[in-house]
Amino acid sequence: MTPARPTASATPAAPSVRDLVRLRAERPEAIAEAAARRKRRPLLRTADTAVTADTALTAVTADTALTAVTADTAVTAETASDRARPPHPGRLMIIAADHPARGALAVGDRALAMANRSELLQRLCLALSRPGVDGVLASADVLDDLLLLGALEDKVVMGSMNRGGLAGAAFELDDRFTGHRPEDLVRHGFDAGKLLLRIDHDDPGSLDTLHAAARTIDAMAAHRLPVFVEPFLCRRVDGRLRNDLGAAAVTTSIAIASGLAGTSAYTWLKVPVTEDPDDMAQVMETSTLPAVLLGGEVGDDLDGAYGKWREALRLPTVRGLVVGRSLLYPVDGDVAGAVDTAVSLL
Repeated sequence: MTPARPTASATPAAPSVRDLVRLRAERPEAIAEAAARRKRRPLLRTADTAVTADTALTAVTADTALTAVTADTAVTAETASDRARPPHPGRLMIIAADHPARGALAVGDRALAMANRSELLQRLCLALSRPGVDGVLASADVLDDLLLLGALEDKVVMGSMNRGGLAGAAFELDDRFTGHRPEDLVRHGFDAGKLLLRIDHDDPGSLDTLHAAARTIDAMAAHRLPVFVEPFLCRRVDGRLRNDLGAAAVTTSIAIASGLAGTSAYTWLKVPVTEDPDDMAQVMETSTLPAVLLGGEVGDDLDGAYGKWREALRLPTVRGLVVGRSLLYPVDGDVAGAVDTAVSLL
């Protein structure tokens, strides 16, 4: 089964997952070649950003989403005037798929839901094909696959930088930078990076995490690359790591993340909705840095999550959504519907 591609402007190096494996084995340099020819776009499209005919997104219906999209068969749902302006100017809709690299494969009660790479790629390509989806956040292996499949044309590509804090491990808080380095993002022509910043006041190692995060933000700023910092205050409860989503904890984590490094010029925040969504307005007054909302674990109540995101997206500093498992693996199985609803919130 061949994943759909959201644009017809480039011929993919690997038109199917089977071809992808063959190409990886026989021509690994094809990944760098695909990155070099990828059509790029600004991080944010504003109301006056023209989207020309050869870069306009093609809307792929759910029925054709798992078949190859070619220049002859691509379905364009927008009119020319629709293509002339972005669907949500100044906003971001990013699909997250960096969980497997931290050993976090579960979705709800399905312990290995994200373990099937072919299925994950099909779901990602379908999500990226939907109108209004700006890009993807993933680890290097997933982004390399998507490059070869031709799914990253005219998309924001965000590399996941620290995946060393493996889910459930005794060293989970040791969030070392085992993923993309700033120089890797530059070499591939990617558009941004993301780092996880979890702080436990009872863990002396959190100071090392803070220091590494600060220096990485410095390095990203030196390359003029945006970096999305995802901060949490957390603690161990019965041996398991828990993120504190109370208003005071989220406020404190935002204040800490905003003050890291020698400049905040290229820093964005990636923040959760608080336990009580009504607290978000005051919490987001903590910083002037632009922020996106993370999806997190929403369980079976995706409609409830939509409501929380909708309210928080009205706040001045909130500029979009970065959501993964809840959209890629919705309870009803309708990836296109889940993604389209999330886009509509913007």
